[in-house]
Amino acid sequence: QVQLVESGGGLVQAGGSLRLSCAASGRYAMGWFRQTPGKEREFVAGISWSGTTTNYVESVRGRFTISRDNALNTAYLQMNSLKPEDTAVYYCAAGYLYGTREYEYKYWGQGTQVTVSS
Repeated sequence: QVQLVESGGGLVQAGGSLRLSCAASGRYAMGWFRQTPGKEREFVAGISWSGTTTNYVESVRGRFTISRDNALNTAYLQMNSLKPEDTAVYYCAAGYLYGTREYEYKYWGQGTQVTVSS
């Protein structure tokens, strides 16, 4: 069983930055998803195990960067130029593909709240 431990959420003003971290052991692709009340969980970004391939939802492209440090077994989501609409619970996930669908990920973190004030 793989445990994912997220950290780095919080409250930030619009235009600010946050970095989320997700510690996970094993050779997995990693992804970040987010969810707001009453809505389905949305794919945000994914990265291959090697770190050489990434993908993003269009709404965060150019503002968010996903990366990983396999020596530390940690994936990151650097979020810049944050907007109020980025407010959500952010989840990291581990799987065999860095796809955009929830079913492509096998393990999930507990979620961390990101709140962007206007």
